Amino acid sequence: MAKGRFRQGLSSIIQNWKMTSKTFPFLWAEVLGVFIVSAAVVATPVWILLNPFTSILVGIPVGLLVGTYWFSRRAMTAAYSSIEGQPGAAAAVIQSIRGNKWAVTPAVAINKSQDMVSRVIGKPGVILISEGPGNRVTQLLINERKKTARWVPDIPIYEIQVGTADDQVALKSLQKTLNKLPRNLRGGEITEIRRRLDALGGAANALPIPKGPMPTSARSVRRPR
Repeated sequence: MAKGRFRQGLSSIIQNWKMTSKTFPFLWAEVLGVFIVSAAVVATPVWILLNPFTSILVGIPVGLLVGTYWFSRRAMTAAYSSIEGQPGAAAAVIQSIRGNKWAVTPAVAINKSQDMVSRVIGKPGVILISEGPGNRVTQLLINERKKTARWVPDIPIYEIQVGTADDQVALKSLQKTLNKLPRNLRGGEITEIRRRLDALGGAANALPIPKGPMPTSARSVRRPR
């Protein structure tokens, strides 16, 4: 059991390392440099004040911790870069969030340019998330908002445009933006809203949702212990 989990975690780390190295070819040098510098910064004063042996015991774990954190940040950046611009990228990011606190229905509305709107249900209410240029997704959001409001008229509805324009939310900032929304609903209310809106269906089968490694924190690259 423990060996199986270790192998699974190790396989995940290797997969994330390969993916990240494609975006950052000198990843090994970055992680090694961060490890050496952080270990030296901590170990040097301990060496001076105490002894070399203690400085090694303290410096190496700190270096490993900071190096792992640096790798996790690079891995997240690479993961976002690998799917950015693909149809359904926003839905893929939300579905990868730990805890499954968001109910995602990808691609409830799509136009000919493959701009889309995905529907997310959570404690804030209903969140309509668009992907595409603002001048093309505005009407999609208006139509979907009207349709959603007919089924849940008393529930807050939010709109988030994901994209690269100044007035849009970057893909890497989407989770943070969702977490900033107010908490308006309870668990039972969320279940009831999901039941109602399931009847609306969607066009999720029209486009594939991007798949692949999507680490969301340093835990995903420190799993084997």
